[in-house]
Amino acid sequence: MDTQQKILEVGDGHMPALGFGTWQVEGKECVESVADALLVGYRHVDTAEAYENEREVGAGVRRSGVDREKVWITTKVWWEHLSRDECIASAEASLDRLDLGWIDLLLIHWPAYDVPMDEPLAAFRELQARGVTRHIGVSNFTPAMVRRALDVAPVSCIQAEYHPWLAQDELIQIARDHDIAFTAYSPLGRGRVAQDETLREIAEHHGKSPAQVALRWLLQQPPVAAIPRASSPEHRRENFDIFDFVLADDEMERVAALAEGYRIIDPEFAPAWDR
Repeated sequence: MDTQQKILEVGDGHMPALGFGTWQVEGKECVESVADALLVGYRHVDTAEAYENEREVGAGVRRSGVDREKVWITTKVWWEHLSRDECIASAEASLDRLDLGWIDLLLIHWPAYDVPMDEPLAAFRELQARGVTRHIGVSNFTPAMVRRALDVAPVSCIQAEYHPWLAQDELIQIARDHDIAFTAYSPLGRGRVAQDETLREIAEHHGKSPAQVALRWLLQQPPVAAIPRASSPEHRRENFDIFDFVLADDEMERVAALAEGYRIIDPEFAPAWDR
């Protein structure tokens, strides 16, 4: 029985596969939530400059008392800041706000069509060489964009929306082929898990919740990580309590069969997903 936190190799680093997402978590709530998550056992926290909570994330890490070396921090540069100078300035500002010494993983949050992809990736390599970030990656890229990025930079992680109702087979296969990590955001489908009969049936069999089944399904897939957000201490603990059971092959297949192309995050500046 898998009772230990799953760890993914990211470049020469080690990223805990179950992270704590902080999108739309702000102010004092963010500080307290991050500190509590780390006390629960999470060692991976995901934020972004666009979330406007990096300062609070850093404060939460410090409040927890957990050794900085044991905490993996991911943040992201917004798509409107991808020219070389803006990219470097944005990353440095994120580092200042976090005030944690370094960034573990820096991602391009969304691609931008008015800036050649090589430009921010070259800036990311400069930031990596200077120790601002230890690893670099991309978020919300199409498979074709990811392949292009891999041709020009040492991308260590792909982040994308992924849950039982949205398949990401091609991106995950790229991650496997290149021995890099894939991080699923919105892994619980914005709460849709609680209403799904398949997840409820599997959960009842294991004495778990549908959310725990969905997260376990994700983490049993190599090399998938997940960053659920949880507003309450109870849900943070529930989401972390997924390492004492294993889904059978047929259960994994039943969850995968739920995919129907349901996409939650699709802003007007998103890329054409089918290209």
